[in-house]
Amino acid sequence: MAFTLKDGGTSFQFPVNPEEVSISRSKGYETINMLEHGEFDFAQGEKVKEITFSSFFPKEYDAFYCMYEDLPDPRVAMNVLNTFLISKKPLRLIISETGVNVPVFIVSLNSSFRGGETGDIYFDLTLRTWRDSKVEKVGSAASGSKSGSRTDLKKSSKTYTVKSGDSLSKIAKLELGSSSKWNEIYKLNAKIIGSDPNRIKPGQKLVIP
Repeated sequence: MAFTLKDGGTSFQFPVNPEEVSISRSKGYETINMLEHGEFDFAQGEKVKEITFSSFFPKEYDAFYCMYEDLPDPRVAMNVLNTFLISKKPLRLIISETGVNVPVFIVSLNSSFRGGETGDIYFDLTLRTWRDSKVEKVGSAASGSKSGSRTDLKKSSKTYTVKSGDSLSKIAKLELGSSSKWNEIYKLNAKIIGSDPNRIKPGQKLVIP
């Protein structure tokens, strides 16, 4: 088993595995107090996971607990963790043989020294899993966006059905407020009306500008 933090192309493996790892999971709830009915809890989804473990950076190699021989200087190793701590980009925590491979931020790093173990640095580490804040569209709206189509916000064209006794000037007066605008209606409907604007027929559907 190996504990590794990756920051892009930089990979840092902890030289001594922790004795245990604590992974905290919880579900968010919103509590609403309704008059005369009391409190009601509404689930808000899974909260961010918290991962904690403790270990140390040894000054000297010991095959009994060290994962590899080429150990980093404990102070250099702590500087690496401090750099990760202040980084604004998520890291990736990988714990081999466990299936843990998640983006995280270091949110807490505590170090200590112990008498009789000169040069060794002990630390407690707390990480929180990172989740992208993007919200994906679902349903028909999503499928519409994938195809590149957009909802047409333009108003649909208004139409008028010709009645017996109608003329373009009469329709223009009713629909456009002025009989002199009959030519505007004719231009839009010339294919339907034909070459003579005075010969409109009942039942014809004319587009009104």
